[in-house]
Amino acid sequence: MYDRLKGFRDFYPEEMAPRREVIDTLEDAAARYGFREISTPALERTQMYVDKSGEEIVEELYAFADKGGREVSLTPELTPTVARMVVAKQQELSKPIKWYSTRPFWRFEQVQQGRFREFYQANVDIFGSSEPEADAEVLAFAADALTSLGLTGEDFEFRVSHRDILGGLLREFDADVDVPAAIRAVDKRAKVEETEYLGLLSDAGLSYEQAESFDDLVTTGDLDEIAAFGGDDVAAAVENLRNVLAAAEDFGAREYCEVSLTTARGLDYYTGVVFECFDSTGEISRSVFGGGRYDDLIESFGGQPTPAVGVAPGLAPLSLLCQRAGIWPEEALSTDYYVLTVGDTRDVAARIAGDLREAGNVVETDVAGRSFGAQMGYADSINAETVVIVGEQDLANGEVTVKDMASGDQTTVDVDSFPGEGSPTYDDLAE
Repeated sequence: MYDRLKGFRDFYPEEMAPRREVIDTLEDAAARYGFREISTPALERTQMYVDKSGEEIVEELYAFADKGGREVSLTPELTPTVARMVVAKQQELSKPIKWYSTRPFWRFEQVQQGRFREFYQANVDIFGSSEPEADAEVLAFAADALTSLGLTGEDFEFRVSHRDILGGLLREFDADVDVPAAIRAVDKRAKVEETEYLGLLSDAGLSYEQAESFDDLVTTGDLDEIAAFGGDDVAAAVENLRNVLAAAEDFGAREYCEVSLTTARGLDYYTGVVFECFDSTGEISRSVFGGGRYDDLIESFGGQPTPAVGVAPGLAPLSLLCQRAGIWPEEALSTDYYVLTVGDTRDVAARIAGDLREAGNVVETDVAGRSFGAQMGYADSINAETVVIVGEQDLANGEVTVKDMASGDQTTVDVDSFPGEGSPTYDDLAE
């Protein structure tokens, strides 16, 4: 008997059905916005992540030497991979490039609520546009996907910020500030005690008093005051944020957005507007997912300067939000028809099952040589809505029996004309 590895999960059919429904909803929303599906490898060269994040990132990776002696890692995120793909065919690709994919990723980290070592994300990205409309479309896609799942504005909110506002404000203080480290501290603000948070800002180069002043600024959320305090770069970032929110208004997503400058996103490659989705009730303590702009990444991978913005809803935290809101799809099997055989009737049963499947139904039939009673029990266990009984006695009369599993009612119909057009049930045939 082998135990499952910590941080990895099995999904049985009843559990997989709602996951598939959620994935389909996310992908359908992306397709409606013109995003095109891509597929990417599970392995990349470890050096790609080291170059982007430093040697310490290796501790978080499933990294190893393959049989060819290459240092490789299971992919912990998609952004470096899609950046590599864009660079490889940058001159051939029409701009803007709009891609999506849903797949697993792997990180060796502490397992906690909504966070596993193998996790699934839907990634949606736009490359080649620096316009506010690109940021707004990503927000609109995310809002559309969530409302298509059945969530409302009372269930979630997007906390929207701008990394250049934070960086510009930090540079206004008369101090030698490590701006990336200070922004990483802001990203941890809600996760640590105030004294620890201010200490992290101090470690990044601010005095304790400057750290308090900086925190007072970003927590007010007053964009006019912030623009007045900062220099031209802060004023430009404030204007960009306002333009993104104005576009989001036109695209139908503004109602879900709240300006929150303490939202920073921890990864250093973010450059402009960033946002995180949170449960409006606060019952889910961590962000459900996040996204933002990363305009410098393609160039850092050897490509031409290419602005980019994206979002990555994760299936595990999104399932927590849906379950909290009471709209997680039912965890149950669903079967339209079970074609039951009695005696030597396989050829007719196979024809009926094939016709029903061709009409788009989920159809099962006996493949285990079971008795009538065992087949009926199985049909009930898979929640078959309708059972078609193909028995030797009925066939001798040119008929089959159609049984409604909910009511137990049944009727006989002409075998040669069944199923005919569409997907007939007992109610259709008993009229």
